[in-house]
Amino acid sequence: MFDMHCVIFAGGKSSRMGEDKSLLPFGGFSTLAEFQYTRLSKLFKYVSISTKNADKFDFQADFILDPEGIDYAPTVGFVTAFKTLKNERLMILSVDTPFIDETIFQALLDADNENLDAVIAKTKGGSHPLCGLYHRSLAKEFERMLDENDHRLGKLLASSSTAYVNFEEEELFANLNHPHEYQEALSRFCVPNR
Repeated sequence: MFDMHCVIFAGGKSSRMGEDKSLLPFGGFSTLAEFQYTRLSKLFKYVSISTKNADKFDFQADFILDPEGIDYAPTVGFVTAFKTLKNERLMILSVDTPFIDETIFQALLDADNENLDAVIAKTKGGSHPLCGLYHRSLAKEFERMLDENDHRLGKLLASSSTAYVNFEEEELFANLNHPHEYQEALSRFCVPNR
């Protein structure tokens, strides 16, 4: 078990899915969010869910609530997470990436050191900013970005001390953005024993 805090980002708009993807059934659970929370709680000592509205979930979890009236963007999740939690670094994972496994988290942690601002997963298809380790050193920059309505994580990472860890398994990083991607993920997933 990783002795650190993992934050699941589940506050997105889900506009391409057409409905809130965090509430879609998955892996034998009534929602994708509960699936992610349950499996990550077996890997990390502490797990929280960053969201705009905890009332939409029908399970108990540690929720970090984004302020009302702010854009649907990861930037607000980072600001709120660093303000709420006291950790020097946080593992961040988007709710819609259900295939990221323990080996990926371990590789990100192995690549980390105190001189870095972030450690981010990367595949041939590009970098995956919502699968990474973020240090508190970026907290002020996230606040600035939010104030300026600038949500370009790639630009922030490019101008920071960021390590990228390359992975070959592109399919593990599948995002469930569109209905057909969700259906493909359902067909790939075998329900494990809880």
